[in-house]
Amino acid sequence: MKLNDKTVVITGAAGGIGEGLARRFAAEGATVVCSDLDHAGAADIANEIGGHAFHCDVSSEGSVRDLINTVEEDIGPIDLFCANAGILTLGGLDVPDEDWDRIWKINVMSHVWTARHLVPRMVSRGGGYILTTASAAGLLNQPGAAPYGVTKHAAVGFAEWLSLTYGHKGLRVSVLCPQAVRSDMTKGHETSVASIDGMLEPEDVADACVKGIEAEQFLILPHPQVLEYIRHKAGDYERWLGGMRKLNQVFIENN
Repeated sequence: MKLNDKTVVITGAAGGIGEGLARRFAAEGATVVCSDLDHAGAADIANEIGGHAFHCDVSSEGSVRDLINTVEEDIGPIDLFCANAGILTLGGLDVPDEDWDRIWKINVMSHVWTARHLVPRMVSRGGGYILTTASAAGLLNQPGAAPYGVTKHAAVGFAEWLSLTYGHKGLRVSVLCPQAVRSDMTKGHETSVASIDGMLEPEDVADACVKGIEAEQFLILPHPQVLEYIRHKAGDYERWLGGMRKLNQVFIENN
């Protein structure tokens, strides 16, 4: 899909990957709707790129629904929805239930709510596009961050389900799975295991997304090494787990 003249909604657009997508998509000629819990931050980006800004709390189905309804009614049919907002929660068995609940709503249920309120509309008009920001952690897992690894796996799984269920009805789905990207989320984690292949800038990720969306690829991998890691995992699961245990020890030693 070409982005020129398309209406694009991006959640988590006030910074990081979301800001990078907003700037690049606007440069491609899209009408960009920047949404974020930080409405002022989203408005700053929207004003710079000639877009629109909306407050959206993706941990609330009502807020996601209202974002979709307002854009469709006031701006136009959504051609591409970038379900980009997400959070990082570190820890393992010690993570409190309320933290699990929060990250589950933001990293997983927000995608479900988006699809619930948008996919039927897209299908009724012949198709549309959803870009889900997951993470390489959704394909490979994340030492030191059980809630993050688990929810990103679920995000990838839901994106797969959308594609296999609605692809024949014109819905296109891509899932973005980078390793470390410079943002507020990764601040202070520049030496984490996720940055083992280098920390990308949001602009690099946006470039990869433009190419992936134009090619309508399901997997968008700004760090190309991730594809080899997936192949290693599928080719010898036991050996891959052994390697991940060693990586986990590196995380423990560095923290």
